[in-house]
Amino acid sequence: MNTLTRSFASGLTGALVLTVLHESVRRFNGSAPRADILGMRALAKGYRAAGETPPADDDLHTMALGGDILSNSLYYSLVGLDGGKHALGLGAGLGALAGAGAVVLPGPLGLGTAPTNRTAATQAMTVAWYLVGGLVAGAAYKVLDTLID
Repeated sequence: MNTLTRSFASGLTGALVLTVLHESVRRFNGSAPRADILGMRALAKGYRAAGETPPADDDLHTMALGGDILSNSLYYSLVGLDGGKHALGLGAGLGALAGAGAVVLPGPLGLGTAPTNRTAATQAMTVAWYLVGGLVAGAAYKVLDTLID
């Protein structure tokens, strides 16, 4: 398995863990971040900008989750940027940066602030979960590196 494949597999692992956290906890915790809503809003905004009517909410939700998994996979794949020498550190940095961005950027992007910024608990969970995703991606890279080499 080459470095690119290893990086993407690691990023996908981190992205899947992040999505499972988001989708699981939101079902029983009212303060949980709602990255799915941000994704749905972004997609709907794109449809309207293109002069189209956005799909129904169920379809938008499915599309948002798929887009989240793909984009987060690519982002977390950066853990292999230096050949995996610092995969855990890169994963932690990438995760913390993504979490902070998920708290700060939705408002200025016109997506609303409530999904990731409505309470201190929501903000903390948002940053923590993206951090977990980054750490999982980094750890997955290290595991693949050990198993394959």
